[in-house]
Amino acid sequence: MAEERRKTRIGRVVSDKMQKTVVVEVEVPKRHRLYGRVLRRSKHFKAHDENNTAKMGDVVQIVETRPISKDKRWRVIQIMNKGDYVGPLVGDAPAIEASAVPGASGVETTATESEA
Repeated sequence: MAEERRKTRIGRVVSDKMQKTVVVEVEVPKRHRLYGRVLRRSKHFKAHDENNTAKMGDVVQIVETRPISKDKRWRVIQIMNKGDYVGPLVGDAPAIEASAVPGASGVETTATESEA
């Protein structure tokens, strides 16, 4: 029989919140039919990650496989590049004071000589 060829894709992990599952975003450049401009189209695939080794930001290679669940038809076969993803820094951003925002309630502004 002929050798079976499975589809493979390379993409970036955008979510690793599920157990044994990662969401991989694959970008494919497409050329616009009329204008010829190259557009980046992306698609998300849920892929099985048995050992939970892939983390957010990693570049992984996935391969098509038998249906594992309702949405999972891909499997992570290789982590090609570890990502440098750092989560959102909540609480580290400086607060904006009311005096820095023009027209904020409770803040009086004085007219300068050039405005009067």
